[in-house]
Amino acid sequence: MLHRRVPRASVVAAGLTALAVLGLTGCDSDTDDTGSAATSGPSVIAPGGPGEANRTLSAEEAARQRAEDDSPNSADVSYVRMMIEHHAQALEMTDLVPDRAESPKIVKLAERIAAAQRPEIGAMKGWLKTHGKAAGGGGHDHDHATMPGMATQAQLKNLRAADGKAFDQLFLTLMITHHEGAITMATEVKGQGNNIRVEEMADDVVAQQTSEITRMRDLL
Repeated sequence: MLHRRVPRASVVAAGLTALAVLGLTGCDSDTDDTGSAATSGPSVIAPGGPGEANRTLSAEEAARQRAEDDSPNSADVSYVRMMIEHHAQALEMTDLVPDRAESPKIVKLAERIAAAQRPEIGAMKGWLKTHGKAAGGGGHDHDHATMPGMATQAQLKNLRAADGKAFDQLFLTLMITHHEGAITMATEVKGQGNNIRVEEMADDVVAQQTSEITRMRDLL
């Protein structure tokens, strides 16, 4: 049986037609070029430099860019500075536990929280020093309202005044909210930051504090 040979010009023309159709399909959306890379999978918002707009990268592009240059950006530095203060408040709360808590389980929980977060503060301060960044004026340059989960001064005053079961309940309530806020911050920097070490620290916060939230809810 003879096979009809298709002229090469016809093959090329068909290929160009298919590419044109694909091009029209791709241009049919309302997204710009910076966002199109994210359509094939999870997208990552990359903060732009001063005066520059943010960029939308695909997960693969973000990973490749970070592997090439994981220099800290403003999101990394802001996260570390704020998390130092966030952890410091958690330690302020756990320091109240030995003299006020009734439940031995609360005492043990507070010890675990302090044992985890005190070294993390040291690691974050070390990271700032390594990258030539100031710690942030002693931790008081950030408005508490900008950090999710932070207890207000009124709430801390009530916690200091409480004792026994009332203290235990208030401590758990405030610390669960505090941990949820830390997880929110850590999740955000994983999408906005660029430094691998900061991402690793954020992963530790999410894993550790998610586990502790479960434990605290069981104690309520």
